[in-house]
Amino acid sequence: MKPIREIAATPGRLPDDLLSAAEPVVLRGVVSHWPAVQASRRSDRAAVDYLRQCWRGEPVAIMTGAPEIDGRFFYNDDFSGFNFGREDAPLPAVMEALLELRAEPRPPCFYVGSTTVDTCLPGFRAHNDLDVGDPDALVSVWLGNRSRIAAHYDLPDNVACVMAGHRRFTLFPPEQLPNLYVGPLDFTPAGQPVSLVDLRAPDLARFPRFEQAAAHGLEAVLGPGDAVYIPSMWWHSVEALDGFNVLINYWWRQSPAHMDSPVLALMLALLTMRDLPPAQRRAWQGAFDHYVFAADADTAAHIPEHARHALAPLSAEGAGHLRAHLIQRLRR
Repeated sequence: MKPIREIAATPGRLPDDLLSAAEPVVLRGVVSHWPAVQASRRSDRAAVDYLRQCWRGEPVAIMTGAPEIDGRFFYNDDFSGFNFGREDAPLPAVMEALLELRAEPRPPCFYVGSTTVDTCLPGFRAHNDLDVGDPDALVSVWLGNRSRIAAHYDLPDNVACVMAGHRRFTLFPPEQLPNLYVGPLDFTPAGQPVSLVDLRAPDLARFPRFEQAAAHGLEAVLGPGDAVYIPSMWWHSVEALDGFNVLINYWWRQSPAHMDSPVLALMLALLTMRDLPPAQRRAWQGAFDHYVFAADADTAAHIPEHARHALAPLSAEGAGHLRAHLIQRLRR
């Protein structure tokens, strides 16, 4: 693995060109001014007390695992389910349990993932926030003890900020998909497809192409106050290294709100094209190149503007019509 490119950031400010970058970047100290970070640097207890002040009673969803999973939230042995359970609990109770478990050499695993900050911790962002250029960015909190989250991608761009503890980020560019041995698309531990490779102990007999992915991998360990920018579609694995960890992340999309997720097109392609004869698949590959991947001003120039329908630039109204058309066709 190579190190992720780093820059020494001004606290509270992202570089002007960062949010359009195609490569990941570590931003050392960019949220070091947050009161929550300063509390965590004093002690885990201070961090818990700070978060407790922001909590207003909304329970949080927890993933729980036995000590034997060693923090790796994943599938069970025969892939019929998962190696962890789920439950709801008050956040202060979860944090107190994490403090008590820090001295255990092999504790049970607790993981609060992707919980909206404004719901769980209202008021937190009044003093702990980062301008990512999108006022509608989704801001989430991730909290737990030592954990290993398998490599996965996210559609939105992402800035992940470490509030407490230390985390190792391992990233792979999107083109390494064939070398990451990704599991099922529609049966996943937490919503996104994940690599089946255990990065701590990769089984190269079972996953030989992973060596190629590792040669293109990037890695960094972040501490309180640091952040990493992860562009859309980059595969990333996150390992929490301490007995108490808190991460705040920002997700936003560089596309209009009326656009649906491209994963829907992938699922429809599996339904409608993957099992066609090879010649037909090639024909549809050409159609996708023409209408989607290589589309330009000439693609529909021969059609009067008022008659281009789905081939016109996508608007909120056009997206609504196209979505309704698809729903109607899928109901047949």
